[in-house]
Amino acid sequence: MLTIKQITENTDAVIRGLEKKHFKNAKETIDQVIAFNDKRRSTQSVLDNNLSEVNSISKSIGQLMKEGKKEEAETAKSRVAELKESNKTLQAEMDQAAEDMQNLLYTIPNIPYDEVPEGVGAEDNVVEKMGGMETELPKDALPHWELTKKYDLIDFDLGVKITGAGFPVYKGKGAQLQRALINFFLDEARKAGYLEIMPPTVVNAASGYGTGQLPDKEGQMYHCEVDDLYLIPTAEVPVTNIYRDVILEEKQLPIKNCAYTQCFRREAGSYGKDVRGLNRLHEFSKVELVRIDKPEHSKQSHKEMLDHVEGLLQKLELPYRILRLCGGDMSFTAALCFDFEVYSEAQKRWLEVSSVSNFDTYQANRLKCRYRSGEKKTELCHTLNGSALALPRIVAALLENNQTPEGIRIPKALVPYTGFEMID
Repeated sequence: MLTIKQITENTDAVIRGLEKKHFKNAKETIDQVIAFNDKRRSTQSVLDNNLSEVNSISKSIGQLMKEGKKEEAETAKSRVAELKESNKTLQAEMDQAAEDMQNLLYTIPNIPYDEVPEGVGAEDNVVEKMGGMETELPKDALPHWELTKKYDLIDFDLGVKITGAGFPVYKGKGAQLQRALINFFLDEARKAGYLEIMPPTVVNAASGYGTGQLPDKEGQMYHCEVDDLYLIPTAEVPVTNIYRDVILEEKQLPIKNCAYTQCFRREAGSYGKDVRGLNRLHEFSKVELVRIDKPEHSKQSHKEMLDHVEGLLQKLELPYRILRLCGGDMSFTAALCFDFEVYSEAQKRWLEVSSVSNFDTYQANRLKCRYRSGEKKTELCHTLNGSALALPRIVAALLENNQTPEGIRIPKALVPYTGFEMID
């Protein structure tokens, strides 16, 4: 959530940033926030003056009674009663202005950094880097949904029977490959200094608001209405919320957490080739990195996270590219985001496998996640996260890009985790 200080001290810059994200009615919305804030502050000022007057008059009433000035004392009592009644109205007006302002702030996205390119959608993203191994497949190469059937790795129809489309059942070496990737990603994160967390996969509404999934992504999350709980779309939500309403000591930063969880997304509106096989699921496995850092170090943290994800893709021997997302394609909460995509040779298309984002103080302001600096002042932290990695499209690319006439080759880095070198 943007801070009032950001908005009032850098109003034009905030509006330009929102327009870069193609947020509709940016100026009108910011003007409304300022109006609510002005109303709140002016009402607070009147209320403070009234309270001061009430205190002053109340102290004088006893003295007036002692001096026998009963009529003046009664007048003073009437004035106190009048002010108290007025204060009830003022307090209600101030609370309403604060609530209206808060609700409006929840609907405003984060503003992008200057280095975020202009653009409306994915076609305007900038390719920062390409890497990995080129792949040459047999002429009769198959997409992963055919390979999983051929080698009995994943049963999509059985998932439909048990739950519905988008909930596959992993079997045999398909299940082993999933588990191998999870353990590989967690081990690599641990080697890089991340503390593993095993969080709940359902969260309350406060957690959803804390990281910005609510109210922006409410329709995309599975909602357990009876208990008012949400199935998590990513481990970012429960792990980052560990630090909600927490004041950290400067020496604790940066905090580095990782977590493996199942993730759940309704993916409402998805259709066509993008949803074939593992390309887009309602339930999937993911290892997430979360960092809490000081503002002056968060860009370095971001770079370290990008290097970590790139290293994973290199060890998996996959062709990849890194995209700097444009303003119109960034998430609601991000100030700067890079996407990693792997190339599916069989599908002839790029598949997104990770987004690594810096949220600046946006999430921290919602979370009230602060740190105490050396001067003993409290300041908002910066939060960052990234997938390292999301499994479905990694599995799709591994199966497709490593198919041979003899079977599917397992990358060397994974063999100690799978226990086999080939799927045949």
